Amino acid sequence: MAVLVNGLGATPPEELFILYNKFHDIIEERGIKVYKAFIGEYATSMEMAGASFSLLKLNNEFKELLDAPAFSPFLPQWRR
Repeated sequence: MAVLVNGLGATPPEELFILYNKFHDIIEERGIKVYKAFIGEYATSMEMAGASFSLLKLNNEFKELLDAPAFSPFLPQWRR
């Protein structure tokens, strides 16, 4: 599973990581493993509070694509 936690503009990064950690614990209890997580502001709305979660079920092809070499200063990636 790939997870995207998107801050909507006014939610500090620390709070996004707190949300992700709780979410990670909940889905791991259900036997779902997180392969890669993206945590940050990807689509914002003028200082709106809150966050959204997006999930992507991965197969081997998607894992390979996520792991392909790439660089962007606007796409931080975290792995737990």
